[in-house]
Amino acid sequence: MNFFVDNLPYILAGISVGGQYALIAIGYTMVYGILRLINFAHGDMFMVAGLVMVYLAASMPIYIAIPVVIIFTVVLGCTIEVVAYRPLRSAPRMSIMISAIGVSYLLQNTALYVTGGLTQTYPEIPWLAKTVTVFGAHTKMVTLITPFLTIALVIALVMLIKYTKIGMAMRAVSRDFETSQLMGIDINRVITVTFIIGSLLAAIGSVLYFSNYTGVMPTSGSMPGLKAFVAAVFGGIGSIPGAVIGAFIIGICENIIKGMELTVFSNAFTFVLLIIILMVKPTGLFGEKNIDKV
Repeated sequence: MNFFVDNLPYILAGISVGGQYALIAIGYTMVYGILRLINFAHGDMFMVAGLVMVYLAASMPIYIAIPVVIIFTVVLGCTIEVVAYRPLRSAPRMSIMISAIGVSYLLQNTALYVTGGLTQTYPEIPWLAKTVTVFGAHTKMVTLITPFLTIALVIALVMLIKYTKIGMAMRAVSRDFETSQLMGIDINRVITVTFIIGSLLAAIGSVLYFSNYTGVMPTSGSMPGLKAFVAAVFGGIGSIPGAVIGAFIIGICENIIKGMELTVFSNAFTFVLLIIILMVKPTGLFGEKNIDKV
C-alpha cells in the first residue's frame, strides 16, 4: 500500500504518457498493418504538430489553433504518403524505408531551420494545465484526461474498422494487399484514410504530450516516436489493442523507474524490454504468426 501511495504521482504520470505514446503507436501499427512499412517520419510529424501549435497560438485563440493544428498535421501526413511513399509502392521494401528515413530528417532539419535550434515553449491550454488533486497527489488535468480520451478514441477506431465499409476494406488490404486490389478495392483511398487516422491521432497526442512537457525542439519527436514504435512491437505490430496496452505498460514502468530515482535508466528500460519480448515472443503480445507458403 505504501508503494502505491508513494508512487501515485509517477503512476498517474505513467498512465498519462502511456496514453500519449498509444496515440502515436496506433499510427505506426496501422501503416505497418496495411503497407508493411515502418513510417519513421511519424514521430517527427508529432513534433511538427507541436511547433505549429507554438506559432499559431501566438496569433490566434487556443480554441481555434488546436483544430487548425490537427487539420495541418492530417494534410502533412497525406502529403508525405502521396509524395514520398506512393511512387515507391512497387519498389523493394528497402527503398520505401530509406524514403521514410529521408522524410524524417527533412522534417527535423526544416524545424531546425525555422527555430534556429532553440527550444520553443508550448502554449498553456488552461483547461489542460489546471492542477487537480487525486488521493493527495497533485497533478495536471491533462494527466487525468489523457487515458480516458485515449480509450474513447481507440474504441471509436475499433468500431470504425469493424463496422464500416472503409474499415472492412482496411482489414481486407491488411490481410492480402494484391488480392484486395484484384477484388476492386481502391487501395489509394484505403491508404489515405489510414494516414489520415494516424496523423489525426498523432496531432491529438502532440497536444496532450506537450501540455505536460512544454519544451518543443526539432528532435522532440524522436524519443516519443521510438517509444511508441517499441510499444507497437511489444503489443504485436499490426494489432491496435496490442499497441495501446504496450504503450501503457511502457509509460507506467518508465515513470515508476523515475520515481525510484533511476531516471538515467528510464529510456534504457524501454529498449531492454523490446529485446526481451523479441527473444521470448518475436510477434509481440498480440501479434499473429505469419506462415509463408511455397
